[in-house]
This record gives sequence, C-alpha cells and structure tokens, in this order.
Amino acid sequence: MTFRAAIVGRPNVGKSTLFNRLAGRKLALVDDTPGVTRDRRLHDAKLYDIHFEVIDTAGFEESGPETLAGRMRTQTEIALREADLIFFVIDARAGVLPDDRAFADVVRRSNKPVVLIANKSESRAADAGYLEAWELGLGDPVPISAEHGQGMPDLREAVVEALGEERVFGDEDEDETPALSAPLIGEDIADPDAEEPAYDDTKPMRIAIVGRPNAGKSTLINALIGEDRLLTGPEAGITRDSISVDWEWRGRRIKLWDTAGMRRKARVQEKLEKLSVADGLRAIRFAEVVVVVLDATIPFEKQDLQIADLIIREGRAPVIAFSKWDLIEDRQATLAHLREATDRLLPQVRGIRAVPISSETGRGLDALMESVISTHKVWNRRVSTGRLNRWLEGIIAHHPPPAVAGRRLKIKYVTQAKTRPPGFVVSTSRPDAMPQAYLRYLSNNLREAFDMPGVPIRMMLRGSDNPFAGRARKKAD
Repeated sequence: MTFRAAIVGRPNVGKSTLFNRLAGRKLALVDDTPGVTRDRRLHDAKLYDIHFEVIDTAGFEESGPETLAGRMRTQTEIALREADLIFFVIDARAGVLPDDRAFADVVRRSNKPVVLIANKSESRAADAGYLEAWELGLGDPVPISAEHGQGMPDLREAVVEALGEERVFGDEDEDETPALSAPLIGEDIADPDAEEPAYDDTKPMRIAIVGRPNAGKSTLINALIGEDRLLTGPEAGITRDSISVDWEWRGRRIKLWDTAGMRRKARVQEKLEKLSVADGLRAIRFAEVVVVVLDATIPFEKQDLQIADLIIREGRAPVIAFSKWDLIEDRQATLAHLREATDRLLPQVRGIRAVPISSETGRGLDALMESVISTHKVWNRRVSTGRLNRWLEGIIAHHPPPAVAGRRLKIKYVTQAKTRPPGFVVSTSRPDAMPQAYLRYLSNNLREAFDMPGVPIRMMLRGSDNPFAGRARKKAD
C-alpha cells in the first residue's frame, strides 16, 4: 500500500459509510445513532486506480480522558498519528457546527495533508453546508454522498492533489504475501486413502474472541499484542463492531477478531445491539479457532453455554479462557472445579482445552496460545481409511451394533470425508434405524483412539447401494 488515510470527524457525519464505500464491503456497522463506531478499524481500500489503507475512527467528542468518550477520542488521536492523509468529514446537511470547528483545529495542528469532505451532499439542502465548509480553512471541500457513491471522482482528484502523484501511485510490491482475508482453502479431502499429512505451522490462522459483555475480550487482545489497540473499560458493551487485528506469534501470522459481547436473545432489543451480535456471529463463521472468554468469578452462566454450543454447531475449533484469574483466591480448588464443570457441561467436545488467564498480569497467555495451536492441529487432523477400518473392526467385535425390529444393523466401513472439523462417513445397512446412542459411542471411541480432544466430530450415515433394490417391485408391476 502506498499510504494510509484516516477518516475523522464528529459523530454521525457518515465516516463508517465512507469507510465501507472505500473498502468495498460492509465491514463497519452503520446506524442513525451517533457514536456507533468506538474502536479504530484498518482495512485495504480502493478509490478507482488508487490503492491504500483506510482507518475508520470514532467521532470526536469533548470529554475528560477518564470517560468512555475521552478514551474513544484517544483512539482517534492515535489514528491521526498513524495516518499519512486525513479525510475530515462534515455533514453538509447540518452545516458546520462548533464541534467541527474545534476538531478542525486538532486536524490542522497534526500537520498532515487534509482532504475536507462535505458528506450527504446528494440534495439541494446540503448547498448551504457545503459553502460553510470553506470557513474551516482546510482547503476546498469535496461534496460527496458516501451512501450513494456520488462525488467519488472528485475525491480521487483531491487525494492526488493532496499527496502528489508520486506518493499516490508509488510502486507497489507485487510479491506481497496474500492477505489473511483470502478465502479458505477447500476442505474436501481428495484422496481418502492418503496418509495423514503433516501439520503446516506456517500458514496464517484466524482466531475470534467471543463471550458475554464485560468478560475481558478486548483486554485479552490488547494483552496478547502488547498495545492498547482496542478500547477497554469497566463499562459493559463497549465493543460494537467486530474488529480484526493482525498479529504475529512465534513467527506465525494471526488475525484476531474482537467481537461484541453476546447477551441472551430475549435481552437484545435495540437494533444496534442486534447488528453487533450479527457481526460477531459472522466473525465466528469466518474464524478457524474461537476462544470463549469466561469470567472466572461468574463462569458457566446459561449464555456462556449457548455461545459454546453455537461455536460447536458451526464446526469451529473452541478453546475456553477463564479470564480475571488474578481475582481468584483459592486457585487450585477453583481450577479443579472449573475443569470438572467444563467436561460435564460440554460433553459434545470432550477434552476441550480450558486455560486460566489474567490479561492484567499476563498470566497464562502463552499457555492459551499453545492450546489454540494444539486445538487447531486436531481440527485439521486427517486419518487414513485403513487405520479407521482397523479401529472399526475392534469396536464392532467388542460392542456390535444393536438389533432394531429383530434385524441386526451392519456397519461395512468408515472413511473420513472432511477436515475442519473432522467429518466421517459410516456405511451401514439401514442408516435411518441407527440409534443415536450407538453413534455417540462410535464418536467417543473414535475421539479417544485417534487423539481428537476438544473439537466437534461429525458422523454421517450412508446406506449401501443395492443394484437389485427395485427389481422385485418392477416385476410386480
């Protein structure tokens, strides 16, 4: 990328809408409520033939540094320092307000090139606000409509004028490593009889951090990456967007997703919170490993189990982090109790890895990442058909399938059809008659025999093809 641009302005002027327009995707939440965006978000952007990075920021507000609005402003000021170009956005329909003038001074003092954008200029009602924008002394305002895509050619010309053609169209590295947002490789296994492939610990990994509000998700990410990248505080529900952060751990590239806290569905009434939760669900589906952050002082509430069950049903690789471990007094007894409760309440992922951590002291963070890598290896594990069927022979000899309606079920073979998560196909004489209890027995034994703790295992039944199945019926006709 040739340069980085930060979108700044007071709340509700359309910064996130412009961010989505430049990113080419609806990444940031957009709503009429002021102050939707709280964390800064970075993404690749394209404006016709210009490729760059764009930062979405929280709206500027005059508040004390200890308040939530003050901490949001600090995040925006960090974005200003990181940026090479500033998009200062005003609402052309509302005109220039006192906050616009105050923050224009902040932008001016940054000594960075500025493009003044008069957003929401699609109607004649915006003409007066567009003319007022000249009073800010930040150059010629560019009238656009981020929602409708109007004025983008003028914005392109303004960017070139502000930075110069050499900076805007500088040589880009064509051999860049592909971005972490590239599509996942197909999961189907081409050769079911192949030997188990070696795990590639150089490939990038996607990790989502989820949990109830105020469980410590953003604090955990800040502790992992070693900087105050995400907004944190004692208030519940600070995070609204699913924010991605690029990171490297022991030489491996990782993309971390911070998500909004998920409350019980009955409590989610506001439209904005529904959007936040939906954004978090998308992050879960896009991730490979999902870390469920549980508050160790009040663990395993009903919502915690529902979140874990959702991750398992989506087929992601789950890991549990018991956060705020520094607040626990009798740690040994508490840990024994938590691990017993984990095995009892989440039997569908028997052996799930659970790690006590403290983001404040840094305790357990390396152990958490090692558990993430171990779980990811299991999630990608592949077992050859020969090993599976040798295991099946022993299982059937020890505990054969039951008889249903006077006829014993026959299991002919088993093969692995997928990884991520491991999925197995069982060929049987009557798939519809197979008891779920026996299927669970097969799944649990397979998990133990091939060392697959803590990940979902899919067992699919398939009937054997009988070429003579319809012949008697045809003769009768």
